[in-house]
Amino acid sequence: MKSRNQSFFISALLLLSMVAMIFYGVRENAFGNQTIPINQLAADIEAGLVGKIDVKGDEVFVTYRDLTQASTSTSKDPNTGLIEQLVQLGVSPEKLRDPNLKINVVLPGFWAQALNLLANFLPFILMAVLFFFFIRQAQGSNNAAMAFGKSRAKMLSGEHPTVTFADVAGVDEAKEELQEVVEFLKEPQKFIALGARIPKGVLLVGSPGTGKTLMAKAVSGEAGVPFFSISGSEFVEMFVGVGASRVRDLFDEAKKHSPCIVFVDEIDAVGRHRGAGLGGSHDEREQTLNQLLVEMDGFGTDTNVIVIAATNRPDILDPALLRPGRFDRRVMLDRPDKNGREAILKVHAKGKPIDPKVDLGEVARSTPGFVGADLENLVNEAAILTARRNKKVIGRDEIEESIERVIAGPERKSRLINPKEKKIIAYHEVGHAIVSSVIPEADPVQKVSIISRGMAGGFTLSLPVEDVVLNSRKGMIARMAVLLGGRAAEAVMFNDITSGASSDLEKVTRIARDMVTRLGMSEKLGPMVYGQKEELVFLGREISEQRDYSDKVAQTIDEEVQKLVNEAYSLAEGILTQYKDKLVEISERLLEVETLNKEEFEALFPLTEEKNQGIPIFNGDEA
Repeated sequence: MKSRNQSFFISALLLLSMVAMIFYGVRENAFGNQTIPINQLAADIEAGLVGKIDVKGDEVFVTYRDLTQASTSTSKDPNTGLIEQLVQLGVSPEKLRDPNLKINVVLPGFWAQALNLLANFLPFILMAVLFFFFIRQAQGSNNAAMAFGKSRAKMLSGEHPTVTFADVAGVDEAKEELQEVVEFLKEPQKFIALGARIPKGVLLVGSPGTGKTLMAKAVSGEAGVPFFSISGSEFVEMFVGVGASRVRDLFDEAKKHSPCIVFVDEIDAVGRHRGAGLGGSHDEREQTLNQLLVEMDGFGTDTNVIVIAATNRPDILDPALLRPGRFDRRVMLDRPDKNGREAILKVHAKGKPIDPKVDLGEVARSTPGFVGADLENLVNEAAILTARRNKKVIGRDEIEESIERVIAGPERKSRLINPKEKKIIAYHEVGHAIVSSVIPEADPVQKVSIISRGMAGGFTLSLPVEDVVLNSRKGMIARMAVLLGGRAAEAVMFNDITSGASSDLEKVTRIARDMVTRLGMSEKLGPMVYGQKEELVFLGREISEQRDYSDKVAQTIDEEVQKLVNEAYSLAEGILTQYKDKLVEISERLLEVETLNKEEFEALFPLTEEKNQGIPIFNGDEA
């Protein structure tokens, strides 16, 4: 509203300026193009052409009897009267006394003189007003520029919550931890009377997409208190001291609205270890962190302001930020298990027309490793696919398609692949599937396809029967064998290999090296960890690995890694050699239909081996 009034005021001033300039120009130049000398006026009076003369000071305005002739003006001698000057110029007294000639002498009074002065100076006055207004505007902009120290936190009222604990699923333990915070905000006297001190800060830790921000909003919604939300990166600007000033302003506002919640998302942007910045001790980020530490430690028990922060990098936070009295409670939001995923799917399925035949429990089993954001995206993609296919109900086909879209991207049916390469891709994918079906420790095959998705020329989708926390040595060997099944199929069938297994080889090498250097699964090297990873705290990522072993041990590590990879490859190659006829049969069928689901694959390759628990596998191979 204020900006609209300012715009109206500017427009009015500009309009008045234009009117004043037009008036001034008309007043000054209305007769300017018809100005005549005084002696010409005398000749016209003598000739009987003039009908009216108006004298205003030294200005003489003349109106002719013949209206077709334009009016004009002239000036008289300021030291002589008009009549006397006209007589001196030869006008006879009879002509001056002619009844058809009217001579009016206007003597300007006070108001006339004032209006005359105002008319003369009005354009300059308006220009001065406009100049002053624009100067004020510039100062206002400058003040806005200097107001960087104001907090940019967004405040949400807790009277009409949009998110409650009912909207958060799959993290029951975290909700129990935060329920105490809600009770304190609702009934603080119950805790204060017993001498209890509620945690001043709660740090939400979890992988991206696990619902940290959603959980903070749910706490605010349950407690019904104001909710201040800001990102850690919004504190720091290019100007020195801005971050600390914003922290002070944020907590001042929070105290005015207590009880309330202050939520700082991605706090690792300002909460990293001090002393690791590029600017040394005078780093702006460190000043912001220092002010944050002071503000959090300065809360009194009657302030009722709780700080909730979220990060997925708790390892790089400053220790002073995590001590008791600041963020003294850490709540973990882990990836949900099967039951948690089912509960999350039910939350996101509310209000959406889902076919009753769709089993959300089966969908949850088919999505190991998915976090809340992935599952929300899955349901949304299914709804979009349903609308695109002009259906009214979200069915099982749309759910399955959306799972594959989330994992590997949309189908690329328009990608042109020549028949030879298409045949290689088919044998490659069926090689993955057969090895995965034969090895007991591997996961059951859910789908095999040679339709391109993302950068992959085809894919084989294998999913575990249940969620797995611990990976056994046999299970990891099985996974490597499944990954190498595509390369082995190419070698068995074509006596040649392609670059399609490049992604598989990277995964296999990483698994084998972790088994040797991190998990102690090497017979020669034993249960030891080799190599210490170094991390640059300021950048928050791994930059190198420090070798704490000799060259001889390094050679042994390489030999053990190679041994594990060769063992897995030999296992895959032996299986495909044994089932070569099935490899050919299933590959030819896959070339015809392009996609085989679980039932179709098992019909072509029936096995009765009992499957053990495994880990999720997605084999996408570049073609």
